Amino acid sequence: MDNTTVVQSMINAIDKPAIFITPDYVIHAVNEAYAETYETKVILGQSKCHQISHHSNEPCDKHGEDCPLQQCLSTTRAANAMHIHSTAHGKSYCDILMKPIKDNDGQILGFLEILDAIDYASIESKKGTMVGQSAPFKEMLNRINRASQSNIAVLLQGETGAGKELVAKAVHQASSRSDKPFVVIECTGLSENLFESELFGHEKGAFTGATTSKKGLIEIAHGGTVFFDEIGDVPMNMQVKLLRLLETQCYRAVGGLKQKRSDFRLVSASHKNLLDLVEKGEFRRDLYYRIAGFPIYLPSLRERHDDIPTLVNHFIKYSEYKHKKFSANALTLLSRYAYPGNIRELKNIIEQSALIANEDMIHSSDLPEIVQPNHLSTEENNSLKTATTIMSLDDVEYRYLFQVCEQFQGSPAELAIKLNISVRTLYRKLQRYDLKLTAL
Repeated sequence: MDNTTVVQSMINAIDKPAIFITPDYVIHAVNEAYAETYETKVILGQSKCHQISHHSNEPCDKHGEDCPLQQCLSTTRAANAMHIHSTAHGKSYCDILMKPIKDNDGQILGFLEILDAIDYASIESKKGTMVGQSAPFKEMLNRINRASQSNIAVLLQGETGAGKELVAKAVHQASSRSDKPFVVIECTGLSENLFESELFGHEKGAFTGATTSKKGLIEIAHGGTVFFDEIGDVPMNMQVKLLRLLETQCYRAVGGLKQKRSDFRLVSASHKNLLDLVEKGEFRRDLYYRIAGFPIYLPSLRERHDDIPTLVNHFIKYSEYKHKKFSANALTLLSRYAYPGNIRELKNIIEQSALIANEDMIHSSDLPEIVQPNHLSTEENNSLKTATTIMSLDDVEYRYLFQVCEQFQGSPAELAIKLNISVRTLYRKLQRYDLKLTAL
């Protein structure tokens, strides 16, 4: 049996889209799942992987994406990358695993490429998905996809408002438990009695007011995923009971004698630094290592500035103001804000602006004061300066004219004289940047 036949048999046995390629990117074997994923037909011995997946005559590393084949060549080890592919269903995220295939003498014959489609994230506005394409966003997707392939306990870490529940749902939806319940447990503000009753349920007559038996959230989650949101807020005296539950997956309902068991996958989240709490004696060390099997960092919106315009259009599309849209200058202004409240704050700003706007076009003047350049704090201004080495001339002109329009009290003709331009040029610039003189 020759190498080609062996490779094709190996490819056919893989249930995910897969191809075998040589170092020159040429495809020499393909399985049915791969052929069905892309519109372009694969011609064995001729088609190159980037032509099929990217509709490009150049390798993906020429267009800003990491090339796993090049990584394999340089390390002779398996490599992976998160790519955006042009599939039969549009542009989609794919987690690529590339493995070198060697002969009996250890020489590389080619590379096995296996694709894992990501349907919980998109580069375009799509309902029920996470949206973005910045480097930090792609790195997070890679971690989510790896976590979803096992039952390891996941700890989501990041600032408040960064979208932890959405990520937790993605971990669940991409796992083998996706057809089972996804149960959220809000840890903030739970008293000890309420904690046990909510988690474990209670029997009839267990306490005053318990007129009927009630299932706990742990029992409801059997077979699925339990998401402990803000687990760092669980008081020390309850952490022991939580640890016992996580170690044994066994519990008793309040007022009950029978021990019950629930098979669930654990996902936790906290905006606090749990290791700092461990060092301070405010969080159990053994509990931390029980929940932090696979940490996933959620980047703040400040780290995802490239994603802001897409997120703005995504949120407005699925709001009651979907007939409205933001002007180019409004989007530019939104992209410069630091968002201490992250995605949650962005959604609020979008709704406020849409409500204030008198027209279908939402202008920069409709944005909340906190987003306007003259309301940026010193820290935010400094962060903008350090984030961008050189500002474009358009950006400089826009920021200057914005401040002038806010402060100048004269007529357009007077302002034009001070700027040493014609009134016509002034009006053209104001229209371009969607600005108006406050005095008008």
